[in-house]
Amino acid sequence: MNVTVIGSGYVGLVVGACLAETGNGVVCADVDVEKVASLNAGQIPIYEPGLDRLVARNLSEGRLRFTADVGAAARHGQVIFIAVGTPPGEDGSADLQHVLDVAGTIGRNISAGTIVITKSTVPVGTARKVRDEIERHTDAPFHVCSNPEFLKEGAAIDDFMRPDRIVCGVESEEARGALQELYDPFVRSGNPLIFMDIASAELTKYAANAMLATRISFMNQLAQLCEATGADVNRVRKGMGSDPRIGRSFLYAGAGYGGSCFPKDVRALIHTGDEFEVDLTILRQVHEANEAQKALLGSKARKRFGDDLSGMRFAVWGLAFKPETDDMREAPALALIEEILAAGGSVVAHDPVAQDVARGLHLGDRVEFAADEYTACESADALFVVTEWLQYRRPDWLRIREAMRNPIVFDGRNLFEPWRMRKLGYEYYPIGREQVR
Repeated sequence: MNVTVIGSGYVGLVVGACLAETGNGVVCADVDVEKVASLNAGQIPIYEPGLDRLVARNLSEGRLRFTADVGAAARHGQVIFIAVGTPPGEDGSADLQHVLDVAGTIGRNISAGTIVITKSTVPVGTARKVRDEIERHTDAPFHVCSNPEFLKEGAAIDDFMRPDRIVCGVESEEARGALQELYDPFVRSGNPLIFMDIASAELTKYAANAMLATRISFMNQLAQLCEATGADVNRVRKGMGSDPRIGRSFLYAGAGYGGSCFPKDVRALIHTGDEFEVDLTILRQVHEANEAQKALLGSKARKRFGDDLSGMRFAVWGLAFKPETDDMREAPALALIEEILAAGGSVVAHDPVAQDVARGLHLGDRVEFAADEYTACESADALFVVTEWLQYRRPDWLRIREAMRNPIVFDGRNLFEPWRMRKLGYEYYPIGREQVR
């Protein structure tokens, strides 16, 4: 099948490469001419494990190519995915300008019977707006669908190739048949390809992310209660998660969630509720709890050192919002670093893959970047662990203690055991667990 993907960001690249891998002829379009040239040369602008090899293989075998001619790309596809960004506005709403611009281009170039699919995360009613925009430019019959993505950064290839479910909102049998054919190679193991109406599909993505965000914020607030009462949030988590009605996923307390999905999607869903005069009170509290949680590590530091951090040096392990990505959007590490700098302290940071993004887009030369996690700890007054990269889980604590000015660790991901940190001679401040002073 000839497939077009408009938008060569994180979602578009993964979708295009994975669909090419199953034999489709895929054209990915993007208005960024320099990005297109780099992609055709096999250079990937984001960090996602396995994506570089997948793109290179399908480029070399002729199933995948990139173009800056969006109109020509639209003419190529029997199926066209819209996978452009929907950045949040100041009021939390999703900005649909890029989606509707693409819809206009599709309308000017579409052929009869084309299937147009919104892959971007968009609010309820977007497919209707896309249809209206396309119809402004053509009389040819076409089909509009919603097919939200459920890709975890750091595991996106596996999520696409072996999905736990695929959700498709359709309004015609022709569209249903095309999506069934396109996705059949990915659901042979029996995981469901779920068809529904378009509005339900559009809402499903937001609902799923909002539920996961709610679980995280709930556990983070529960962790504060654990600290106040002497309970251990890890033990509480295991007890809760053993109940099959609850399950074990997304019950880990930490420094708050970030990234491109949860913060944006929670705010967008709240805004949709406001539009329809439905007060999503729980989600407002989820958002507020997460904003407070991202300030928690800084609050713990002020409680330990005071409000004036002048002359003090702090090591930060982890900058990306989660492991296996270089995504810094709304990362908890940024909130912590800004708080330290505002209080007069200095920061030396390490992240295995996100340092260039952090330096280029967020922190510049206000922060020192270390070559490795041990160098970051040299002469540090305290260490903050913010992202749970594997290489941070079993460090050489004796080496770190010799390098630091003070053996103090603030663990924003509960990677270590309080009893062991006490034995090693550290002050240790986890989230919702015993504090070792």
